[in-house]
Amino acid sequence: MGSSPPTTDPFTKKSAKKTKGKRASSSSFNVLLNQDVLPLPSLSDTPAAERNELFLKKLQQCCVVYDFTSPDTDSKGIEQKRSTLNELIEYIASNNGVIFEGVYPETIRMLQCNIVRCFPPATEEAKEDFDNDEEEPNYDPSWPHLQLVYEYFLRFMESADFQPSLCKKYCDQKFVIQIMALFNSDDPRERDLLKTMLHRVYGKFLGLRSFIRKNINYMFLRYIFENEPCNGVAEFLEILGSIINGFAVPLKQEHRHFLLKVLIPLHKPRGIATYHASWPTV
Repeated sequence: MGSSPPTTDPFTKKSAKKTKGKRASSSSFNVLLNQDVLPLPSLSDTPAAERNELFLKKLQQCCVVYDFTSPDTDSKGIEQKRSTLNELIEYIASNNGVIFEGVYPETIRMLQCNIVRCFPPATEEAKEDFDNDEEEPNYDPSWPHLQLVYEYFLRFMESADFQPSLCKKYCDQKFVIQIMALFNSDDPRERDLLKTMLHRVYGKFLGLRSFIRKNINYMFLRYIFENEPCNGVAEFLEILGSIINGFAVPLKQEHRHFLLKVLIPLHKPRGIATYHASWPTV
């Protein structure tokens, strides 16, 4: 195929886009499950000299992950975390100079604790149903928290205070692999926010651009030639649509290779109807 896979394979575990039952997920970061958390004062009512420390405490508190499928989960804790996430979003969106160096590692850790998880491999039945666009998607029950975590991180990167030079130590190739693997989520709402987030990462971190393109290409090649189900084909194509618009003319060899060996063969899979509307204009 003329393409060498990345050193680390982010797509070793796959699941179908449409499945007939809910599926569970697990995360190596979700170590704080359903723990009780102490209420913290609001940032707006705290003296300016103490806000940085409180900001970090709130980020650490949001690393606690709640099981929305369990009837024994603390509803007060769920509501408190939702309120804290909303407060953090408002805080960084409405204030200048509030993102300092210590916020970067805690933000990435909070993001990983909440969203990074492994999805079970697809069953044979699920693989057969993968290209069927008629069944309803599975929605993640923890979406009330997931959505706010994604929104916080997007606001974080869009802030005028955000400095890629301070974040690149934590937003590295391993982080990108974790994010790209999440495009296998059954929840289309999550994939849509992942699309926006990966596009922001691509724009902010020049050193990761080639790595992101190569990993998308590798995922496409597995989908085309190994029949490996991938929920995020449409979203990746939309990201590539924006990337392709920025290609300089004449095209580099890498970009010509992508067109001939990856983009054109994407017409081959029987599931083309599920992503044809997202096709980039070249």
